[in-house]
Amino acid sequence: MDELTGPVLIVGAGLIGTSIGLALAQRGIATYVRDADDTTARIAASRGAGSTNRSVVDPELVVVAVPPVALASQIAAALAEFPEATVTDVGSVKAQLLEELRLSGMRLDRYVGSHPMAGSERSGPLAARADLFEGRAWAVVARADCDPEAVRAQQALVLACGAVAVPMAPEEHDRAVALISHLPHVAAALVAQQLADAPQSHLALSGSGVRDVTRIAAGDPLLWEQILLGNAEALRGMLEQLRGALDALISSLAEGDGAALRRYLALGAAGAAAIPGKHGGVTVSTETVVVAVPDTPGALANLFGAVSGAGVNIEDVRIDHDTGRPAGHVELVVASELVEALMATLAGAGWHVER
Repeated sequence: MDELTGPVLIVGAGLIGTSIGLALAQRGIATYVRDADDTTARIAASRGAGSTNRSVVDPELVVVAVPPVALASQIAAALAEFPEATVTDVGSVKAQLLEELRLSGMRLDRYVGSHPMAGSERSGPLAARADLFEGRAWAVVARADCDPEAVRAQQALVLACGAVAVPMAPEEHDRAVALISHLPHVAAALVAQQLADAPQSHLALSGSGVRDVTRIAAGDPLLWEQILLGNAEALRGMLEQLRGALDALISSLAEGDGAALRRYLALGAAGAAAIPGKHGGVTVSTETVVVAVPDTPGALANLFGAVSGAGVNIEDVRIDHDTGRPAGHVELVVASELVEALMATLAGAGWHVER
């Protein structure tokens, strides 16, 4: 099976479930959507994510996209209701879920776990996008006891959503997401909570740095409670390592040990550099060009047009608004060898440019 033919039933009309429905519908695949909240299902359907008709006959694939606490029961229900369908899920934790399913005594050969590595600090069907998964990694958590046809059906879903399949065993997946998702979320939350009672005069100095570090802390606390508890074993070990590093860093500050402090900062820079580059390729050497931009209609379009005219590709972009005036600073991340030419072009066009 190289392509999905449908129909596909999506159980759970949140951000991920609705985005899957939108992506499949764009490709002409018949989709149906269910949710415990009928209003949520109707909103997803109104956005084009599928029909709310509950009389689904012989779906090819069932995608379970419900909160973590309901995954096992909904996967089991789907396997029982549709004895010929492949069933997958999009949950963030796999080993504990698989154990719960095995305890149910059901045959699991038609169940193939999966986890798209895409999302947002926003939630619900109104935040969904058909292109949410484009080019993103999507873990396919197959096992030796999976029916090969079921694995191919799940991989066809990944392909239909424009994502890249990454095969992983359940325990390996959980260790990986603890490192690249769960640990960063906890760290962001711990930093962000320090801001909750900060004086407004201090918060007035906020810039892109604190926003970048704390952005993901805005995620739904109830959902993240379930995710973190589901992966507690893997996450706890990493938090203990982080605590040791924090204790050592605190000691270096107390002792005024600049050399030790520099080593920790250098390790941090090395870790940041180890993250795969755009599209998962080799990291490109980049620099940031900062451009002052008025907060007026068309200003960003004019800037991007000037960059395009210079023949420069933007690797990343960030916007930081000025506190005291209707203007901001746009940080353009571009390949290092193009910085000088870009700055000269923009300056010649009247833009205020800094490095």
